[in-house]
Amino acid sequence: MDRHYESSLRTNSTVDQAHDSVTKLHNAITQAQSHPTEKMITQAENSLTHAEEAVSHAPEGSIGRQGVALTEERLAEEKKRLAALGDQNS
Repeated sequence: MDRHYESSLRTNSTVDQAHDSVTKLHNAITQAQSHPTEKMITQAENSLTHAEEAVSHAPEGSIGRQGVALTEERLAEEKKRLAALGDQNS
């Protein structure tokens, strides 16, 4: 599959970016759970900030909010995971 065709499949770019950001947040939280150091938790918190920003922009590029609700739900779940991680370390 050539790159032009592949990129044309991803026309819902702000939703894709939000989805990718939430996936990165998920991975950062998973790493912080495995290695709950201050540095890892800070990285997860930074990732949360980035994901929240991306999700806030997702509706702008969505087609009928397609995928936005799912991405918002995923973000809410990740926020709960991060909060639980913070509670464990206080």
